[in-house]
Amino acid sequence: MSTTPVAGLHDRLRQWIRDESADLELPGAGYTDSRWLTLAALGREDTVLGRFAEGHADALAILAELGGPTPKRGQIWGVWAAEPPSPVLEAVQGTNGWKLSGVKPWCSGASLCTNALVTARVGDRSRLFAVDLTQDWCWPIANTWHAVGMSRSDSGTVRFDGATAVPVGEVGAYVERAGFWHGAVGVAAVWFGGACAVADTLHTAVRSGADTHAKAHLGAVAASLGAASSALTTAAAEIDADPTDSDGRGRTRARTVRAIVESAATDTIDRVGRALGAAPLCANGEHARRVADLTVFLRQSHAERDLAALGEDIAKEDNPW
Repeated sequence: MSTTPVAGLHDRLRQWIRDESADLELPGAGYTDSRWLTLAALGREDTVLGRFAEGHADALAILAELGGPTPKRGQIWGVWAAEPPSPVLEAVQGTNGWKLSGVKPWCSGASLCTNALVTARVGDRSRLFAVDLTQDWCWPIANTWHAVGMSRSDSGTVRFDGATAVPVGEVGAYVERAGFWHGAVGVAAVWFGGACAVADTLHTAVRSGADTHAKAHLGAVAASLGAASSALTTAAAEIDADPTDSDGRGRTRARTVRAIVESAATDTIDRVGRALGAAPLCANGEHARRVADLTVFLRQSHAERDLAALGEDIAKEDNPW
């Protein structure tokens, strides 16, 4: 399927949520590999579609794990949990329940989602809240998303002005639960699917008679993506064997898999460009969009900061290999 305009993208997401999302098992339920294969397939179909589907699926997993409100048919959920130093979204409990005030950046599907799980500050700590985005006291702020890649993800800033919210879990529960790290690997599954879509262009070119250098790049891409696929499959089996993360390996596992997949996706983008030159980036709109989208989406990784955090965890282990 070619990369779709916004209206078609939204229709496809709604169709997936309505007809297919119910078949997606929760992480750790014994079918985690199937869950990630589904997310990867959606990312291969369209990177932004995969990003929306992953956010909706992650929200439902969080609600199930922390005992939040039951999602209703037709709702589109997002998870808006970015917390830069500023701006700050605050939650205050009053006589009429919890209210959110402030602005929240990096809200994927800001104009599309009907509901979201949003982190907000309660004093000096963070707590997760479920918010009905159809109420009048929250709205997307125009002209806060200027991306070229992932432009259709509409990941701008949302303002809350006393919006009613329902707490989900206790203070700190969002990041302290086992599923936080399971969900982090789900994002990598979408990266993997997007990288496979970029690699498809090189695969087609080699099958059509591209030169030896292109064949070498295709071989290298196949090796990188094969390693990423194996990492996802192995991680899925480990999560199914220990869904509550009783062995405490969840964080290291997620960071390792994300690093492997990010490296494979970055290598794929680079090698496809080196093998085929500027032609597909300039003459193939679908390929150009996929490369732009994936390049931006991969920056959800924090690069060397994530690697440093992984290295710090690994350094504490006596025999990490």
